[in-house]
Amino acid sequence: MDEKKDFKSGFVALIGRPNVGKSTLLNYLVGQKVAIMSPQPQTTRNKISGIYTDDQEQIVFIDTPGIHKPKNKLDDFMDKSSYSALDEVDVVLFMVEPEPAGKGDQYIAELLKKIKKPVFLVINKIDKVHPDELLSIIDSYKNLGDFAEIVPISASQGNNVSELIKTIAKYLPEGPQFYDADQLTDRPEYFIVAELIREQVLKLTHEEVPHATAVVVDRMRDHEGGKLQVEATIYVERPGQKGIIIGKKGQMLKQIGIAARQEIEALLGEKVNLRLWVKVQKNWRSDPAFLKSIGYNVKELR
Repeated sequence: MDEKKDFKSGFVALIGRPNVGKSTLLNYLVGQKVAIMSPQPQTTRNKISGIYTDDQEQIVFIDTPGIHKPKNKLDDFMDKSSYSALDEVDVVLFMVEPEPAGKGDQYIAELLKKIKKPVFLVINKIDKVHPDELLSIIDSYKNLGDFAEIVPISASQGNNVSELIKTIAKYLPEGPQFYDADQLTDRPEYFIVAELIREQVLKLTHEEVPHATAVVVDRMRDHEGGKLQVEATIYVERPGQKGIIIGKKGQMLKQIGIAARQEIEALLGEKVNLRLWVKVQKNWRSDPAFLKSIGYNVKELR
């Protein structure tokens, strides 16, 4: 990339408890869905970068899994993935709900005291509360740490997000444009496609198979009849979960496929023929060999 005069570039980590809106903010910033969203916590499993570029700066936002107490190898990976992001960035955004600080927020705030990077307190979902309530909420967080900036936003509505960008830019060094201006994420297409399928599993099965599913894209290349052929496998941990995802006479799997195909076509800008299979992989979330085979870094699981 050609270096532009006075151009700024840098990396920003999104940190916070599960379901505070990190993925929503990432998708708003890049103007397209690159991180999946669900009302259920722990939707994000890997670090996903969203790339924001304008004439003055390029900011690479790293969406991290929500920090929580690990229950299995996958949970452990997710927490370590969040922590490792702190070593790679210029600014950290500590995202919280518009409510007084709780124990989970206190735990993260203690962690953030150990890093030598500017930490912003970003209060998300301000469209859900009256402005008069914000002052007391901010006060409850001021006791937890010395934040470089405090920025209230609504990631879903876009309220004050442009101000957040301007404030981040003040803390970034001058540097090159790392990615093309039209590149929105550092993840390959097959990864995003797998995530879009998993999003529909989460949405349509609700809490019946919450996080016992993994999706692997087996094939995504050939064109037949003017359509991109995509084949993917949905892995679950128990036969009963497989039955739920397939549904009566295959109706649930059909719904998942239709909804996922529409999202994939919107992402890729072309017609897609999506084929889905469901397989049982017992206790896969605690199986390092299987986790490695579907793309998780086993070194981080140790």
